[in-house]
Amino acid sequence: MRLADALQAARHAGVARLDAQLLLAHHLQRPREWLLAHDDALLDKASAAAFAADIERRAAGVPLAYLVGVREFHGLRLHVTPAVLVPRPETELLVDWAIELLGQRPATVVDLGTGSGAIALALRHRCAEATLTATDTSEAALTVAADNAVRLGLAIEFIAGDWWQPLAGRRFDLAVSNPPYVAGGDPHLRALTHEPRAALTPEGDGLAALRRLVADAPPRLNPGAWLLLEHGYDQAPAMRALFAERGFAKPETRDDLAGLPRCTGARWPG
Repeated sequence: MRLADALQAARHAGVARLDAQLLLAHHLQRPREWLLAHDDALLDKASAAAFAADIERRAAGVPLAYLVGVREFHGLRLHVTPAVLVPRPETELLVDWAIELLGQRPATVVDLGTGSGAIALALRHRCAEATLTATDTSEAALTVAADNAVRLGLAIEFIAGDWWQPLAGRRFDLAVSNPPYVAGGDPHLRALTHEPRAALTPEGDGLAALRRLVADAPPRLNPGAWLLLEHGYDQAPAMRALFAERGFAKPETRDDLAGLPRCTGARWPG
């Protein structure tokens, strides 16, 4: 079978051309550009079978990142598995805001619910003077995150535990989190069944994790510290109210590249 024929079969299966090219390049261990210049090259039977199996999985909704095992995030190439949520471009807004606050000064930072480690690793990569701690309840997720940290040569302290719970007696200059925030009844969840549900939704109205993160934050924050949280596009008013009710100063919301309210943060006055 020629590469062109394999890609044509993928298109008939309903897989986007770019996804099919990236999958085929992954199986051949070649750059995508090589495929474009060698579409008459022959695909051996083993590679053809493996590619066809992955095309079937992709057509069934399995994220491309799980099939190729990697995802780009904020300039870093991260290893991902079905144990972690696939990092989204929208979350880079949270990282950019945190970098803006940190600059290159020494600071203690915590990423709550780190998953693949994407946020913590991006911050450690860009803010050399920051000390990063990351927590997660999932041991499998922490294994993925720790593997990414070692592979990228970035020093992160990983701790197993539920949100703020394992951090008793410690305080931070900045806290960030991309917690589960999709409402349990949201129809979009049907298209995300291959990702860990607990990383997508806390069920109910989607605000349970966000409420806990705000409510339990003050004893873990230094005076003047910021708490930055990613949330759903329709949750910004509720988030600003939560921050204000807990005593945070002047909560503000920032929009993602699509113009949707995506992150809300506020400073703890101490």
